[in-house]
Amino acid sequence: LYNKNIYPPYAGGGGFIMDGALAKRLHKASETLELYPIDDVFLGMCLEILKVSPVGHEGFKTFGIVKNKNSKMNKEPCFYRSMLVVHKLLPPELLQMWDLV
Repeated sequence: LYNKNIYPPYAGGGGFIMDGALAKRLHKASETLELYPIDDVFLGMCLEILKVSPVGHEGFKTFGIVKNKNSKMNKEPCFYRSMLVVHKLLPPELLQMWDLV
């Protein structure tokens, strides 16, 4: 389905931030490509057309967070204060995180 050896740089799932102007440009770029079944990669393909590179941010934990379930640190709001997107938390863990923050 993909005719290159490696995928273009892309924003890994969970979430990302962009301005409205880029969203409009991405929409137009997406109409020039055949839909690809991996949404993250498809976004990267569109970004490549626009010559825009995604930039990582420490607040996006798209592969989850490493935590010790028994640690008191996990019950401290400051543990979560710099996180914007956290992937792989169960619904009860998300509710607990938001209650703490």
